[in-house]
Amino acid sequence: MTDETRKKTFLGFDFSTQRLKAIVISEDFTVLHEADVEFDVDLPEFRTAGGVVRGEQRGEVMAPPLLWVKALDMVMDRLVVAGVDFSMIDALSGAGQQHGSVWWSKDAEARLSKLSGDEFIHTQLATAFVCDSPVWMDSSTTADCKALEEAVGGPEELAKITGSRAYERFTGSQIRKIFRTKPRVYAATSRISLVSSFACSLLLGRVAPIDLADGSGMNLLDIRTMKWDETALKACGDESLATKLGEPVPSATVLGSISPYFVQRYAFKPDCKVVAFTGDNCSALAGLRLRSGWVGLSLGTSDTLLLGLQAPAAPPAGHVLVGPTPASPYMALLCFANGSLTRQNHRDRLVGHNWDAFNDLLRATVRGNMGYMGIYFDTAEIVPRAPAHRALWDASGRAVDKAAPQFEARALLEGQALARRAHAEDMGFKLDKSSRVIATGGASVNKELLQIFADVFDTPVYVLEQHANAALLGAAIRAAEVWSADNGTKLPGSELTVSPVATPYPDHDKIYTPMLARYRELIDTVPKLG
Repeated sequence: MTDETRKKTFLGFDFSTQRLKAIVISEDFTVLHEADVEFDVDLPEFRTAGGVVRGEQRGEVMAPPLLWVKALDMVMDRLVVAGVDFSMIDALSGAGQQHGSVWWSKDAEARLSKLSGDEFIHTQLATAFVCDSPVWMDSSTTADCKALEEAVGGPEELAKITGSRAYERFTGSQIRKIFRTKPRVYAATSRISLVSSFACSLLLGRVAPIDLADGSGMNLLDIRTMKWDETALKACGDESLATKLGEPVPSATVLGSISPYFVQRYAFKPDCKVVAFTGDNCSALAGLRLRSGWVGLSLGTSDTLLLGLQAPAAPPAGHVLVGPTPASPYMALLCFANGSLTRQNHRDRLVGHNWDAFNDLLRATVRGNMGYMGIYFDTAEIVPRAPAHRALWDASGRAVDKAAPQFEARALLEGQALARRAHAEDMGFKLDKSSRVIATGGASVNKELLQIFADVFDTPVYVLEQHANAALLGAAIRAAEVWSADNGTKLPGSELTVSPVATPYPDHDKIYTPMLARYRELIDTVPKLG
């Protein structure tokens, strides 16, 4: 079999909060192999809970970077056991949890370039990091966020430049905190990576550049010029910060061939290409292959809305990031803290631990819910920024303490769907006849919920056929598509395969257009966080 006629395969990684996952796909994007490592279970020596370690200071949440390195050693061995032939892999890429940062020591690059294939990577990089990694759950940088916003002229100006106002979990404020409170750590650091570019570095054999998509989630990158913003850099560090970060690169960049370590140890082809890694939300958008007017809807513990945009806008809420694919130059990301966990809480309250019984309540009511509308924030909400709060109104607009269970069930779900559409429109989303909602995540199996989204968004809802984890699949797909573009070869799996699960009813517009306007009025009455 010649290299031209053999089937191509591609490898993807997802360094998420609680586990490392790996996937191998064929050229038609069929899943061939998978493996994963769960941090708490498989690596108990790091003493993580939910993949993280809580710091002594209130709000500090970190992870030891060596945990992720050792997990890579383990997942590679599990792929070997699964029967993966690494000599058949043409390219690889990956995703990482967004907003985590990795702080490399002075000799880290030299260590990466001289890894011995006779030993595990984690034993050779034991001293390559100067501190634990702050991750996205960290909320200890409120003062640093305020200082960053003040330095650039306020939160609106920061959002205009970087695509987001300052958030505690974003890497810019995390860098500022370490620069301010741990000057020796900052001085001892040669390079600062995101989790995505750190993971890529392990495969590449040198410190990999930050990609523009993940880099635009740091409050440091000018999303129009695609360069680090000098005012933001100055507010978060000293004159060495730009060097520590390095020059960002487009997400669809082939950074080079795989590290000789993996050729020696696992028999990869020496010319296996390494495509820049990106953030997990960016990778999910790539995995869903969203077109203009399409919406990615991840229904998990929190709900995330992903939109491909042709131009950036200063968002009143949520985030605008540089897009991970040429088809979407920009992407909007809206994260709603009250997702499946809130739905589950109210299911338990109304009918007990039974989704079928909850769906029976939905079927016992009509679309529009006889005028009942509700806002259910069991935890502080991100979009809009609001404290935990619950409110219910009847058809006359009068606030009521409770209603019959069937009305509350539908009020909860219709209220969530209306919120998703209203805030998506604020980010520039426009409906047209070609629009679709592509749903993923655990709750995407609930057809009653998806029907509500179809009616509220006035568009069919589809589910991804290939894999439930869009970020993981997206990592392998990005490797395939960038390799394909680089080689001028069209792969048979390049067309998205989705299945329709819900179609809007003909009268949806009469019901939900007035409700959307009413939601905007009601949400203004809810208390807001600063």
